[in-house]
Amino acid sequence: MTRYIIIGAGAVGASLAAEFETHAIPYVLVGRGAQIAHIATHGLSYRRATENRIVRLNTADTAAPPALRRGDILILAVKAQDVEATTEFWAWRDVEGSGFASELPLVTLQNGLAAEDIALRRFDRVYAASIRIPARYTVTGEVVVGGEPNLGIVALGCYPAGLDDTALSIVADLTTAGYLAEARPDIRRWKAAKLEHNVTNAVELFAGHPELRSKAAASLAKEARAVLVAAGYDPAAPSEWTIDISSWRVAPESGIEPGQQSTWQSFTRGTSSEVDYLNGEIVRLGRIHGIAPPLNAAFQQAAARLVLEGRQPGTRDIAEICGEDIAALLD
Repeated sequence: MTRYIIIGAGAVGASLAAEFETHAIPYVLVGRGAQIAHIATHGLSYRRATENRIVRLNTADTAAPPALRRGDILILAVKAQDVEATTEFWAWRDVEGSGFASELPLVTLQNGLAAEDIALRRFDRVYAASIRIPARYTVTGEVVVGGEPNLGIVALGCYPAGLDDTALSIVADLTTAGYLAEARPDIRRWKAAKLEHNVTNAVELFAGHPELRSKAAASLAKEARAVLVAAGYDPAAPSEWTIDISSWRVAPESGIEPGQQSTWQSFTRGTSSEVDYLNGEIVRLGRIHGIAPPLNAAFQQAAARLVLEGRQPGTRDIAEICGEDIAALLD
């Protein structure tokens, strides 16, 4: 029987473990620090629009990871900036019966486009996923998920392209666990589409007039799309879903507030930033393909300044970033 090793106990990983527990899908949630220690001792405080419960989970600390066996599937639920170190740690762990974990399937849930190529340096079978889930982790031991009636929407396929029985099995398990999930042979297009949205996360780090913030987000996405197309990507359109996502929404009573996506949460908790793998990915591709992305570069630098100064989200005005040259791009 397949067992999932969920690596990373943040909003995405812990909520996935909670649903696997609820739906009797074998798993182990592996994390580190105060979060996994709290969950192991007290259970996960799991909040959704229609419920608030404590879920006891199968857990392990990274310091004492579970023994791996044939049939396990690793799910990487850490942020993109942690993929290098995490894959290095897991790839060369022994699997019961012979071999390394690098021969096991690995699912990447990260935003951006970098995680899969990093993973392929060590893992033979990489399955990329683009996941949209309104989830928040800012309090130790607690995760809030606002999606209804399903937790979130997932596209998953073999990386860099194709489908196989393992991909179809993972999608089936995610569907059983309450996600709207679809197998896609063209997964790079769906990852690119998600990045086009995720570059707007940086706007949430800054205060300012709502109209300027809205214009900045739209311009960041427009600039990102131009760079992605120049780089050979064809971002997928929402109309291409073959599953019905029309009734999915973020429940207004769930506690999930607009403007609190994954980047904002990391800054709120004072942990590392994923901006270099979002806006920074667009900057990297722009440099390679000769397409200047000045707005994404400006927000990448501004986010880095927040980190260096140890400042919380909302403590700097967006107008400070959008100087005269940048502001012209918003008109």
